[in-house]
Amino acid sequence: MKTFSDYLEENDIDYHLYGVLNSLKDVVKKVSDVIKTAETGSAGSKNIFGEEQLALDILADGFVQKELQKNSLIGIIASEELPEEMDVSNEETGGGEYGVCYDPLDGSSLVDVNLAVGSIFGIYKMPNSEGKNSFIGVKGDEQLASMIAVYGPRTTIVLTVKRGVVEFLLDDGEFYLVREGIKVGGGKMFAPGNLRACASRKDYLELINYWCEKQFTLRYSGGMVPDINQILLKGKGIFSYPGYGDAPDGKLRLLFECAPMALLMEQAGGAATDGSMRILDKKLTRLDQRTPIFIGSKEEVERCEKYL
Repeated sequence: MKTFSDYLEENDIDYHLYGVLNSLKDVVKKVSDVIKTAETGSAGSKNIFGEEQLALDILADGFVQKELQKNSLIGIIASEELPEEMDVSNEETGGGEYGVCYDPLDGSSLVDVNLAVGSIFGIYKMPNSEGKNSFIGVKGDEQLASMIAVYGPRTTIVLTVKRGVVEFLLDDGEFYLVREGIKVGGGKMFAPGNLRACASRKDYLELINYWCEKQFTLRYSGGMVPDINQILLKGKGIFSYPGYGDAPDGKLRLLFECAPMALLMEQAGGAATDGSMRILDKKLTRLDQRTPIFIGSKEEVERCEKYL
């Protein structure tokens, strides 16, 4: 069977990008191990978005930071758990040419009830298109690769290096390729986030009612990684998260969550928009930038745009 490294080599991935991706693969192994026994309670602190941090969030972020800082190819990192970008360039080697943004443990509040959670990673070349060693100013389309890790009954990685989407399974300490050419088309499955918006947005309530009346299958876990992973692997469906009221842009972050997911989905033949604009065309103006997102099959994304 092909390993993670075999796949990168066979696709002639740039040697330096190969090194960055292998570091992320190693991070996933460590996080997969630690969440099995780690404390799931509150850490008594909040992240930059004002959200309560769990001890597991901080622990996972520490593992990612430590691993990425060891890689001299990486010059800058940004995490959902950090207040600002972190320069990790190595002066002895002239600094790193890649930037990695990540959500170390998406859906961490689900760990204590033993539901699947995950990690999200996006990789950019630095300096960015504006000539800066920063994520500020980048668009999701500039990503060289993105990947998610799913920690459930099995630990898997779903990856794109802009040559389609593939899945790897962790088995006896190694990630093996188990699925290639992942595609998303039409199909009756929906994962409706932010249902509280229905109280003030009749258009969203009407859209939810449409999916129910047409007998779509509800598949929503409360975690973006497992929900998007299901759409990718089942090859159908829609994940929706609109804004409303005091949160017109919703709560999901463009850099850490939506842009990496959008790259995966488009590479699988699906789509991702904020209701009117392609997610991958949105320029990052601040690290905490949020965006509504409708992501999945093209048909259902278009339906979201029509209704909302």
